[in-house]
Amino acid sequence: MPTYKVAIVGAGPAGYFTAQAFQKAQSENLLFSIDMIERLPTPWGLVRSGVAPDHPKIKTVSKVFEKIAKEERFRLFANVELGKDISLKDLREQYDAVVLATGAARGRKLGIAGEDLTNSLSAADFVPWYNSHPDYVQTEVDLSCDTAVVIGAGNVAMDVARILAIDPVELDPTDVADHALVKLKESKIRTVIICGRRGPEHAAFTAPELRDLPKLENTDVYIDEKQIADAIERVELLGEVEKDLKNNIEAMKLIAEHSKKGVARKLEIKFLSAPLQIKGDQKVEEVVFAINKVENGKVVPTGEKFSIKAGLVITAIGYDSVEYSGVKIENGRIENIAGHVEHNVYTTGWAKRGPTGVIGTNKSDSNDVVDLIIENLKDPKESEGITALLKSGHEVIDQLGWEKINASEVISGEIAGKPRVKEVDWKRLISLGRS
Repeated sequence: MPTYKVAIVGAGPAGYFTAQAFQKAQSENLLFSIDMIERLPTPWGLVRSGVAPDHPKIKTVSKVFEKIAKEERFRLFANVELGKDISLKDLREQYDAVVLATGAARGRKLGIAGEDLTNSLSAADFVPWYNSHPDYVQTEVDLSCDTAVVIGAGNVAMDVARILAIDPVELDPTDVADHALVKLKESKIRTVIICGRRGPEHAAFTAPELRDLPKLENTDVYIDEKQIADAIERVELLGEVEKDLKNNIEAMKLIAEHSKKGVARKLEIKFLSAPLQIKGDQKVEEVVFAINKVENGKVVPTGEKFSIKAGLVITAIGYDSVEYSGVKIENGRIENIAGHVEHNVYTTGWAKRGPTGVIGTNKSDSNDVVDLIIENLKDPKESEGITALLKSGHEVIDQLGWEKINASEVISGEIAGKPRVKEVDWKRLISLGRS
């Protein structure tokens, strides 16, 4: 019975859903042995280092990942970096199929003056900083100002704004990074303003995220009622309105009309505000915006401007894939046709389609790519796989090693009254996985 060797690079949602699709496609005549390769010592990708700590429900998908990892013929090789410890060329020769589920980790730039001032950050640095990603522990974030501006109108922008605007006491029972919690407790920020270039009807927020905002105990949330009323008017002219958009607008209308508690902390969402310039002497002091309007379905500038005095700017306008040897990046994604890159190399998830959709979107995406791979399979290769490629003495964190790290973090969490306390030191993670 033929057993095909598959290498999946990246142990985030896209990687696990790809493994699951292979596992489900198995039959008496078709078996897959799956090697999952991950740069970090820990798996789960954005579920571990991207999902906001105050949204634990979303993280429960990790239970699915653990089930996938328990299937036979699945092996985890964490602490192994593509392009450094192994090459794509070598993987291609050792495996019947290589799937790049490497995500998109580089924050997009606005391309405006002042973007490089101190305290102008990308969400691509800020989010992993508060989520205990070992590469971002040293990210410099100054929270000594009273106003922060978040640029972008998707769930990442909302997560960032919420973490900045929330009373840090509400984060005590979460797995937020200890170093971030200390800083957030000292934070002087009391006003956070999310600014989106387009109208409410174009926002990429999802309704459940919006509905959660009024639940913040010590923060008032504001949206201009007129901006929502105008958007409703424009949307109604379109006739049939799709369900997601309808839910979104309704959630925003509820926020706009929601009675305020009169507390010190404020989170505001402003639409039709396009950033023109970030001003300041060495450091962020002010952000200048163009006021836009929607005309015949298009967003156009009105010629008017306004500015916000702020000491921190975080941009959340999307992510691009990071380049490495043997892979071409086009428009921020790995160049591919329906997931096929070249020869026996494929891609899925954000690396394939760009940073769109929620965690579950990766499932259907991975199923499609796996169907394509199975169609293209030739005779299985006789090879050892990754073990033939790694230098002797290279410390791999396998599934058992990860389970040790996981157990250690969960035990530390129980003592602290949290779901887990994440280890942020790379060397310590490896020693935990070894011990």
